[in-house]
Amino acid sequence: MTSPARADDARVVVYSRLDCHLCEVAEQLVAEICADTGDSWVRVEIDGEPDLVARFTEQVPVTFVDGKQHDFWRVDERRLRAALKKAPG
Repeated sequence: MTSPARADDARVVVYSRLDCHLCEVAEQLVAEICADTGDSWVRVEIDGEPDLVARFTEQVPVTFVDGKQHDFWRVDERRLRAALKKAPG
């Protein structure tokens, strides 16, 4: 059994839910951008995590970059690429 993904495992974190079309689209775009930039990313499923469900509820997908909320519902490719050009932290 593998341990669940954690928010501190990657530079970009996408908080998602099961069976969420917007989440799937966001994850695909983040994966493509991070493959281009060489940055790491991780998907964190909020279902079954009461604290995360309470925090994000209907905003998923929620994207964080370097520990700070970056987007929700949709990923703006230009904004994400610009954020990843900046030094972490």
